Amino acid sequence: MIEVYVASAFCKDNNGGNKAGVVLYKNDLTETDKKKIAKELGYAETAFINNSDKADFKIEYFTPAEEVPLCGHATIASFGVLKYLNKLSKNNYTIETKSGILEINLEDDEIFMEQNIPVFYETIDYEEIGKCFDLDCVDIEYPISIVSTGLKDILVPIKNEDILNRLNPNFDEITKISKKYDVVGTHLYTFNNDRIVCRNFAPLYDVDEESATGTSNCALAGLLFMKLDMKNKQYIFEQGYSLNSPSIIKVKIYSSDNKKIDKIVVGGKSRFVEVKNIVL
Repeated sequence: MIEVYVASAFCKDNNGGNKAGVVLYKNDLTETDKKKIAKELGYAETAFINNSDKADFKIEYFTPAEEVPLCGHATIASFGVLKYLNKLSKNNYTIETKSGILEINLEDDEIFMEQNIPVFYETIDYEEIGKCFDLDCVDIEYPISIVSTGLKDILVPIKNEDILNRLNPNFDEITKISKKYDVVGTHLYTFNNDRIVCRNFAPLYDVDEESATGTSNCALAGLLFMKLDMKNKQYIFEQGYSLNSPSIIKVKIYSSDNKKIDKIVVGGKSRFVEVKNIVL
C-alpha cells in the first residue's frame, strides 16, 4: 500500500487549480511502480520526492504514460504538501530534477519555482497547426513558436477568448505534431484586454487537457518578453475555465537590461486536498 498525498497547484481563490499526486521518500519504487501509481491516480502528473546529494530534494515526475523531466504544477503541489506536513523550515530550497538543479522560493502563501532560461526553437506553419484546431481559430498576427523552459511546447495564438473556450481540438493531430516536433503538447493563448487566457493539450502523454501548466506558461512568458516585445516583470495567466477548475499562474522575469532574461520563475498558491492509498 502506497500513501499518496494530493494537492492542487495554481489555485484561484482557494478553488480550482491542477491536482497532482505526491509520493514521499519511497526509494524502493521501480519505474514501473511509478507509472502504475500515476495511472491509477489519473492526474496529469504525479511527483515522487526523495533525498538528494545535490539539492534539498530530488523530484521525479510521471504522467499516466511516461516520465517527464519537469512539471511546474506538480512541483508547486509537492511543496504545498511539504508545507502542510510541516516539513519546511526555511523559505529557499533547491530541487534536483532531470532538467537540472532549480530553486524554490516560498513567498507568503505562494510558492515559486525557478525554470530554465527560455530556449526558442523553430516556428510552425499556420496550415499545419490548423489541422489540430481549425485554421480559423489561429491568430496569424503572432507566430506559432516552440519554446522550452524545461519542457518543449508549441505555443499557439488564438484570435479571442470566446474562440479559445469553444474550440474542439483534434487530439489525433495534436499527437502527430507533438511526435514530429518532439514536444509535450500545445499551449494555446489569447489576449482579452489586460488578461492572458490559456488552454493546454498534451494527448501524447495521455493528458487531453490540463487546468494549469507551469512550464508552458513560463515558456509563454519568455516568448512574450523576448520575441513579442511585451516587456513585463510579472505575467499573470488564467487557465482551467473549460475544465471548471479556474487557475492563476504567475511568472516573474528578472532582466538586468530588458534585452535578455537572467532568471525566470513560475508560481502560485497550493492547497492540500486529500490522502489516497494505492495498492501495487
